[in-house]
Amino acid sequence: MAAPKKGRSASAQSRPGRSLALILIAIAALTGGMFASGNTTPRLGIDLAGGTSITLTAKNEPGQPNAINKTNMDTAVDIMNRRVNGLGVSEAEVQTQGSDNIIVNIPKGTNSQQARQQVGTTAKLYFRPVLTTDVSGAAASSSPSPSASSSPSGKAGDKATSSSSSSPTPSASATTQGRAVSDALKADSSPSASASTSASPSASASVDPATAKLQAQYEALDCTDKAVRAKAGSGAKPTEATVACGQDKNSSGQWQKYILGPAEVVGTDIKKAGAVFDTQSGAGWKVTMDFTSGGSKKFASITGKLAQNQPPQNQFAIVLDGQVVSDPSVAQSLSGSAEISGSFTQTEAQDLANMLKYGALPLSFKESSVTTVTAALGGEQLHAGLIAGAIGLALVIIYLVIYYRGLSVIAIASLGVSAILTYVLMALLGPAIGFALNLPAVCGAIVAIGITADSFIVFFERIRDEIREGRTLRPAVERAWPRARRTILVSDFVSFLAAAVLFIVTVGKVQGFAFTLGLTTVLDVVVVFFFTKPLMTILARKKFFAEGHRWSGLDPKRLGAKPPLRRTRRASAPVDTKEA
Repeated sequence: MAAPKKGRSASAQSRPGRSLALILIAIAALTGGMFASGNTTPRLGIDLAGGTSITLTAKNEPGQPNAINKTNMDTAVDIMNRRVNGLGVSEAEVQTQGSDNIIVNIPKGTNSQQARQQVGTTAKLYFRPVLTTDVSGAAASSSPSPSASSSPSGKAGDKATSSSSSSPTPSASATTQGRAVSDALKADSSPSASASTSASPSASASVDPATAKLQAQYEALDCTDKAVRAKAGSGAKPTEATVACGQDKNSSGQWQKYILGPAEVVGTDIKKAGAVFDTQSGAGWKVTMDFTSGGSKKFASITGKLAQNQPPQNQFAIVLDGQVVSDPSVAQSLSGSAEISGSFTQTEAQDLANMLKYGALPLSFKESSVTTVTAALGGEQLHAGLIAGAIGLALVIIYLVIYYRGLSVIAIASLGVSAILTYVLMALLGPAIGFALNLPAVCGAIVAIGITADSFIVFFERIRDEIREGRTLRPAVERAWPRARRTILVSDFVSFLAAAVLFIVTVGKVQGFAFTLGLTTVLDVVVVFFFTKPLMTILARKKFFAEGHRWSGLDPKRLGAKPPLRRTRRASAPVDTKEA
């Protein structure tokens, strides 16, 4: 059994160049990838690059006094995180503060303004049938007359135009409209609803109080006022009819107002959404939506009913956070997917698709404060931290040179390889996973210097122990390595475990420290196994180290080595047969 073991040992000692070549090829490939990607510097966090800090305060919805709770706040944080990450914003921090506040830190960058607009947007989406619509500020009338525009409002509002098939007399207009709304609610947007628009004024007695109240709200609604638009229909449940305003002016430059029926399809019925450019019609950007199986059935049902109605009750309104984004007309039953089209810009289409994709917030929020963070203070702290790190590294190198002499070359080269790998990986991980370098991450990198140096010291001391036992350098290196390897792995495992636990149980900037500490710990193992040990094996063959030069750090006399080990046969003691 001894011969094969010796063969394997000799083979391992004769091929250290392979390990060195492997790690050098890996460094070259990673460095080439860094320059090819154009990201030659790590991304900086908000404390170093500057950015915006937003404080959002949750608001109780009418009829939901206990909506602000830990579950809903955690859900809101998760959705905000996914929205911002979907925009590609690096190191955006979203975390709760107290019981009703959420702090959002958005680093300065290309998409920071978009992220600010999206984090507090509730994005509650409903598909509601249009019961009646008119231009805000116009005199009360029934379903629009031939001269009145009922073209859909908002970005998609220029696609359909329609006119009423009847025009009641002015004296009967209000009651006729109220009756039409009432019938539409009762009949669930059935074809008979539109026919009732020609009802006589005497039918007003059948208009229920809820419809009368809704009609009064509609007549008083002034969508030209921004504050009124924002509060129109607030507090209405999805199962209730409501009033609403268009999100933007229609094609005539006027604000549209609506009475809308109960929601037939909700945002949770959407499976996925995306922004695409309409190349066929050249209409510009639009938002496409695919429904779930249940949502598809609901959408087919409501569009089938609306297709049988007369304008404007053949339209459905896409309502986002209480405002009508689009109100297209329906000519036939639709299912499976839908789209919101109009004069969207690319950014607007992507923002809307992003909010629909990741769902609505369970709570409404208001911006309590918005603070612009400058990088001046962070830059000073970074400068001070780098100086401290440089001083610490210099002291470590001085100690290695004084104590280990020639061996310090191996240690310094290994520290250099570790630093190169750390920098390149940080630069690549920025665009890959959104990693951003902040001050705690810098601290983690500085702490890693000690972890890496500790691994070298363990290995060197094991070699010295073998030399003190009287062995020459080459056998000493191979005998010391298994013992040193075990100690290094256990030490690095404990460090990595601590970093992993810290990353899981903490939030915000502390995760940057934990991530950097874990990354550098893994790199320490890679460097020691693929660089330090092979380099030590190669240098052990050199005369300077093999003969124990006084500046090699391996001088047997300075280490107090014993005489070389020799194999001797010990004479067997005579056996007393009587005692046996």
